[in-house]
Amino acid sequence: MKRRVTLKEIVGTQIVYAVMLATYYWMWARLDWKPWYTTVQTVLGGIFFVTLFFHTARIRKYKKECVDELAERNLRRCDSFCLKLFLAAMIIVAWFCAVAGHGFEIRTGMIGWMIVLSVLALSVIRTVMFAVLDSKGV
Repeated sequence: MKRRVTLKEIVGTQIVYAVMLATYYWMWARLDWKPWYTTVQTVLGGIFFVTLFFHTARIRKYKKECVDELAERNLRRCDSFCLKLFLAAMIIVAWFCAVAGHGFEIRTGMIGWMIVLSVLALSVIRTVMFAVLDSKGV
């Protein structure tokens, strides 16, 4: 690991965590259970801990190197925008659940999928937005 750690790769790893969350939620929200789900959960758990270990090591190495202040500022800008976007998405989900709960039966699994998919979409939006801002040097 001689190469420099960039903030892009640290931010991009969040997509891996969001995909793992969506996969775990898919298994938890299922009404049936297949024997191979245990294998998938075990493999995903192993991948999660290995990814977490390497991610932590990369963050530690990034903090020891000289910090890119422009990238840090762009990341804060992206986080600020994504927080507002996530807040708006959760308000829409809450509003939809309140309205749909009166008209027809809404399952909690559907609400969970809306939340998990919004987390996944937000992690992708944050990574792409940061990559664009960082490449332009804004």
